[in-house]
Amino acid sequence: MTEVRQVFRYQDGENRLDKFLVSCLPDLSRSRLQRLIRSGYVEIDHEVVIKSGTVLAQGQVISILIPPPEPAGIQPESIPLDIVYESDDLMIVNKPAGMVVHPGAGNWSGTLVHAALAHAPELEGVGGEVRPGIVHRLDKDTSGLILVAKNDRTHRYLQEQFKNRLVHKEYVALVDGNPPTPIGRIEAPIGRDPVHRKKMGITSLEKGREAITEYKVMESYPNHSLIHVYPMTGRTHQIRLHLAFLECPIVGDTLYGRRKPSLPVSRQLLHAYKLCLKLPGETSERSFEAPLPQDMENIIIRLRS
Repeated sequence: MTEVRQVFRYQDGENRLDKFLVSCLPDLSRSRLQRLIRSGYVEIDHEVVIKSGTVLAQGQVISILIPPPEPAGIQPESIPLDIVYESDDLMIVNKPAGMVVHPGAGNWSGTLVHAALAHAPELEGVGGEVRPGIVHRLDKDTSGLILVAKNDRTHRYLQEQFKNRLVHKEYVALVDGNPPTPIGRIEAPIGRDPVHRKKMGITSLEKGREAITEYKVMESYPNHSLIHVYPMTGRTHQIRLHLAFLECPIVGDTLYGRRKPSLPVSRQLLHAYKLCLKLPGETSERSFEAPLPQDMENIIIRLRS
């Protein structure tokens, strides 16, 4: 692919440069457009500007040189994927426990991104980050549904749905103990733990961010509960931390729960069971489900007996 120059004249509407370009170029993400601005690819009335927040005036001519998509620098790996749904715009994958979503320290291969790039090479460069196509994340040891966008337009569309809380997520968790009520709502702000930087913690709203989780107890056992969890917000480790805050940590969660699991498991028993959202170009919400993985099924059968 070769570079392309696009020219627009500002008349009215959003007058911030990056937002104006997003409205003109919906196939490009705002983050990528901001990088192009910072890198000197954008001119206003033939003068280079490098500030994304530059305010436009009526009649100004904006010119942008669009280079080929940025390579992700990640080598595709032929790893089998459990694809629940796929279209030209996106994939919905049932991620197994133990698979890291995107490359990072200590995990430079074997991730969901490596597998997705092998299956759909057009993902390269989508989102303009080292995690191409990834719209949201799941912890390594959390199984279940995750969205992967195949183009920038869909990536931005899905991110907007998450931002506006229009994507409804439902998780299944097996926890230690029994929640105080069969149906409940946890409202507790979350921020970075000041001592353990790899952990999150419950904080004041001034030091953290709003976090809301709802739950419903589905089955109760003498020392455990099977619950469905509905996160209203999407903070890091939100479900794990909120359930621990409720004094019902997830079985196998050695970071926020018991150091020695109460049952013979090798990971936290948390599964992203259901996603409800509007797909690009559709007006009605659709739902997708992933059955419980075998390790959770086996433990639940054991508890029932």
